[in-house]
Formats: sequence, structure tokens, C-alpha cells
Amino acid sequence: MDRGTVLIKQFSLLGLMCLIAASVSCSRSGKANGADPAEAKATSVAVAKVEREDLSREQTMMAEFRPYQEIDVHSKVAGYVKKMFVDVGDQVKVGQLLATLEIPELKADVDQAAAAESRSEEEIKRAESELRRAEAAHEEAHITYTRMASVVKLKPRLIAQEEVDQAMARDRVAEAQVDTSKAAIAVARQRLLEQKAAGERVKTLLAYSLIEAPFSGVITKRFADVGAMIPAGTSTSTQAMPLVRLSQNDRLRLVLSVPESVVSMVRVGSTVDVKVQSVDHSFKGTVWRFTDKVDTATRTMEVEIDVPNRGLALKPGMYASAVLTLDRAPSVLTVPLQSVTVSDNKASVLVVDDQKTIQERQVTAGIETATRIAILTGLQEGDLVVVGSKSQFKPGQRVEPKIVEPGRPE
Repeated sequence: MDRGTVLIKQFSLLGLMCLIAASVSCSRSGKANGADPAEAKATSVAVAKVEREDLSREQTMMAEFRPYQEIDVHSKVAGYVKKMFVDVGDQVKVGQLLATLEIPELKADVDQAAAAESRSEEEIKRAESELRRAEAAHEEAHITYTRMASVVKLKPRLIAQEEVDQAMARDRVAEAQVDTSKAAIAVARQRLLEQKAAGERVKTLLAYSLIEAPFSGVITKRFADVGAMIPAGTSTSTQAMPLVRLSQNDRLRLVLSVPESVVSMVRVGSTVDVKVQSVDHSFKGTVWRFTDKVDTATRTMEVEIDVPNRGLALKPGMYASAVLTLDRAPSVLTVPLQSVTVSDNKASVLVVDDQKTIQERQVTAGIETATRIAILTGLQEGDLVVVGSKSQFKPGQRVEPKIVEPGRPE
């Protein structure tokens, strides 16, 4: 073989090798630039499962305990404090004697009323005696007139007509005297009733000198001491002074100031979780009543919860943290709050289907909490919804879902 032929073969082999090298290089470059989508790595996305659970909307507020009922105990009549039987902190029962007053003039009024009543009873007895005498006289006069009238009918000329007329007049006068005696008895009896009523009134006023507890509770303040002059509590005078202040503390009122924004959701019987930090005590209560009126100064409505306090561990004036349940949805489908996008009053979510492809779905949302929201339509239990930032994803995109639970402890 000559030298030229050898050179030609060498050049040909070199060209073939360069062509192979270029082809391999182009193939690698194409793969590196993503020319093959099937071999490209899918984007990771955070998702959460659609779960069924109970949701409730709540409002947390600070509240203050107040006595179930509290009054300043006044005297109904004026008098001097004769004796005090209670002091601050004493537990009293309904009807228990708290104090007595000295009212000398009322005792004299009682004696005077008793004497007047006795006098009225004597007047009735005298009027009844007069009635019996009048009835006897009338009976005699009536018999006389009746006999004379009978004789005149049988023998008209036997008795003068003048005597008959006089007998008839005496009969009528006696009858009128009977009516007068009956009227006198009625007046005397009416007077007796008046005297008895006056006597009862004085006795009632005297009974007011005994100051009793109108309900069971605790004496929280004492205003008067023995010898103090106590004006009548019914007086319009601004100087009327009570004896003690009585509070019913075995049952308290927890007063919540509910914001105007949730007033329409308050219902009698709504559940309230209460925690009193000062005594490390928690309990569940229910709404018993509310004012049904928003205070124009604070834009809140007062809601009351009745709290049993048999051990008296809770004191009026204490503050408590109250969580009021405004709405409740049992066993509903829920998703994380950040997975729902609302636009033009329409809610939507991004769902990762079985082919790991993103889809956009319209949903109907229900009540929401701080971390979860109820889904009424559009999703099924177990669906995977995208959470967090959704601007980098679009429908039809293939992703690699990674399940997280936002707002829940891991």
C-alpha cells in the first residue's frame, strides 16, 4: 500500500471519530437543557389532606364576676339601732335577724290602736242591745195595730178610726227604729274594721324594727353601729343610710362584653369555656341571658353566665378568660385556612389529583377558625389541597406532593 492511500485512510478514521464525539456531545447537551420533559424532575409542593372534624367559631374575652344579687339593706321605718347581730364576712340565711331598732313612739301607737279597737267592739255591743230593744217595741206595736185592724174589719164602728191610725203610726215608727239600730251596728262594725286595720298597720311598722335578711348571702359591708339613727329607706331623702350590704355569692354572674360584630351570633345556651387564673380553676358554662342591646359607648352587648360557687372560692370582682362558642359545625370537611383563595366572593382551591397534576376547583366555604375552614361542596374526604403560596403553580402542572399539616402540632 502506498503512502497516499494510508494518509487517506487515517483522515477518514479521524473524521468518523469527530462525528461520533459531536453526536454524543449534542445528546448530553439536549438532556441538560430539558429537551426530554419525561425525564425532567417534578416540582415539590406542600399539600394537606381534606379531613372531617368538628369546627366551632369562638370569641375570647375577659369577663368579671358579679354577685348573683346584691342589695343595701335599709330599714322601712326610722329608728335607733338597738342591736347589730352581724358583721362583715358573716354568712347569713334568708330570714335571719340582722339588727333591731328602737322605736318608742310605735309602741304607744300599738297601745292606742288596741284601745280604739276595744272601744269599737263596745259600741257594737251597745248598738246590738239597742237593736233588740227596737225589735221588741216594733213587735208590740205591730201586734197592736194588727189586732185593731182585724176588729175594724169585723165591726167597723167598734173602734174609732183615729185610734187605728195612731196604732199604725206607732208600728211604722218602731219599724224605722229597728232600721236605725241596724244601721248603727253596721257603722260600728265598719269602724271596728278600720281600727283593726290601723292596729295591724302599726304592728307591721313595729315589726319592721326587726331587720331580716331577704336572701341568703354574705355581709360585704357594714354601715351602722349601735345607737346610730337610721332614717326610713322609703324616704326620698338622699341621706337615707343602709345598715349592711348583702351579696349572694354562692351563685355568681359572669358578665361578658361581646363585640358588636358577633352580637347576632349569641344564643341562650351557647357554650362558654371559662378559666380563672387567680385560683387556677377552669369550667364550662352556658349563656343564661343577654341584654339584647348594644351599648352605644362601648359598642358591646352584655352577656351573662350563671356560675355555681358553692365553696365560695370565686369572689365577685375577679376576672376570668372566657371563650364563647358562637357557631358549631359537627363532622364537616375541613382544610387549612391558607389553602382557600377568595376572589369576587368565590372560593377556590388547588387540588393535586391521582396523576400528580394540579387542578383548580370551586368550593363552598362554611365557618372558619383561626387555622381551619369548613368546605360544604367541591371536595371529598382525602383530597390533597395545595397550601402556602399558590402563585407559582397553575392547573395542569405536574408536581410532587408533600403532605404537611399547617397549624397542627407535628
